[in-house]
Amino acid sequence: MIGIVMAGGKGTRMNLDDEKLLLQYKKPIILHVIDSLKNSSCFSKIIAVTSPNSPKTKKLLEENNIETFDTSGLGYVEDLNSVLRKFKDLVLVTSGDLPLLDTEIIQTIVKQSDSKKIWTSILVTDKLLSSIGTKSEYSIIHNNQKCNFTGISLIDSQKINSLENIEENYVILDDKRIALNLNTKQDYDLLSTA
Repeated sequence: MIGIVMAGGKGTRMNLDDEKLLLQYKKPIILHVIDSLKNSSCFSKIIAVTSPNSPKTKKLLEENNIETFDTSGLGYVEDLNSVLRKFKDLVLVTSGDLPLLDTEIIQTIVKQSDSKKIWTSILVTDKLLSSIGTKSEYSIIHNNQKCNFTGISLIDSQKINSLENIEENYVILDDKRIALNLNTKQDYDLLSTA
């Protein structure tokens, strides 16, 4: 399995002077996410997906000997599609802005992999997000409850020709380690209470 970390976004909702993934939480958040994947021992390769929107993040990754994959930076879906076409394998895709991610939750997620499923998105409930004081713009109703995307998916990219018309499956893992994405300054402020 390949670990893919999406690290090419603009981070515009944070309204920062610098790139979002360089924010510190013990160390730059992007390095925390990469180390969580590395230390899980679940992946044959870990790749950070960068773009022209994240030149400082790419520089930091390269200085730390982390393999990068350049995309156009046109958008999350376009960038993800580009990397999935390149690496035909089972992949775990995660956002680079999950500061509470750790080895144990990565291993738990990898165990959710099902060879019969092409795409499985990991969800948390709206109730969990509310309990930790955050919210998400990306929600669905699953199992009769409002759930939110974590930015983590298990994908069999060998079975994908395009990202259109793929049957998406869902697994709910209510865990704050995957619930807190840094999308706003308020989310970053919540780290001090996590």
